[in-house]
Amino acid sequence: MIIRTVLLTLLAVGVTAAAAGMTVLRAGWYNIGATQQHHPLVHKVLEKGMHYSVRFHAREVRVPALGAPQQVLRGAAVYRDRCVQCHGAPGVAQDRHGMSMQPVPGPLVDATARWKPRELYWITRHGVKMSGMPAWEYHLSDEDLWAVVAFVASMPALTPDQYRGMAGPEAQP
Repeated sequence: MIIRTVLLTLLAVGVTAAAAGMTVLRAGWYNIGATQQHHPLVHKVLEKGMHYSVRFHAREVRVPALGAPQQVLRGAAVYRDRCVQCHGAPGVAQDRHGMSMQPVPGPLVDATARWKPRELYWITRHGVKMSGMPAWEYHLSDEDLWAVVAFVASMPALTPDQYRGMAGPEAQP
């Protein structure tokens, strides 16, 4: 009898929470405008969900050999052309375009502390819905995608001068 009461109570709470969520959603009360941050709880749930999703979907990605000097240089050039605007680089802040996005794209200087190479590849290849992170699979070759991953892995050790040297004269000061 007690188990039945507990189960019915949990069911009632779940249905009530779902109805409240649908009311907020359907009424349009949650501001999705890019000029306002997500509510901290919503941000935390979305961030956790992204981590779980990436980890799940990237689990079978096979990582090639990474870190050859030519591969890292190639990655630096691709990063300069495609990524630095939103994510910045050593000694280079993200530009106004990146700062105006919600959620604001994070810096990738410490990305390898949070993501495995296969996960960085998956994110770069497939993008992230409703974040502004594009899917690069239709614009970059697999070699370029892995070169970016190799470069991102090298970023924690780079000084601003080293980054500019690798990225070439087109690198922003």
